[in-house]
Amino acid sequence: MNANENLKLVLPTKEYEEQVMECRKTFLENNETFDGCAGLEDVKTYEEWKNFDSRLAKKYGNNFVPSTVYLAIRVADNKLVGIIDFRHYLSDFLLNYGGNIGYSVLISERKKGYAKEMLKLMLEKCKEMNEEKVLLTCDKENIASAKTIIANGGILENQVTDKVNLVLE
Repeated sequence: MNANENLKLVLPTKEYEEQVMECRKTFLENNETFDGCAGLEDVKTYEEWKNFDSRLAKKYGNNFVPSTVYLAIRVADNKLVGIIDFRHYLSDFLLNYGGNIGYSVLISERKKGYAKEMLKLMLEKCKEMNEEKVLLTCDKENIASAKTIIANGGILENQVTDKVNLVLE
């Protein structure tokens, strides 16, 4: 990443509606996962998506965990490069499979160091919220995400078999 392409994390606003919905379209067309995107794949409109808590509380019921969703915006051109969220506590599922933080980088913006910078900025926000420790998870095959986590001080704690996907297959 060039030094002049710093990122900022911002809460979703109307200003970024078109970019977020274009991200959704691209991810769907490319069969991408929506990690850290607060169910963006499940909605039709930006306004529906921004209603995170009530929509996700209905979907997950007692397993719902409130989160704060941020857009990663490149300062130089105000362009969305990714979405990241912080889950305020861990359910049993998140403890094993999701962790406190999830993130996705737009396909066109990958391999530019943005995931590393997004996570760094989110961890700074976690410190501001007096979070002493956060859990990050990734698939064993997701080398890029593992490198991102390690670059931000992550330490491998354990490996868990994904029983959720085993059931689905």
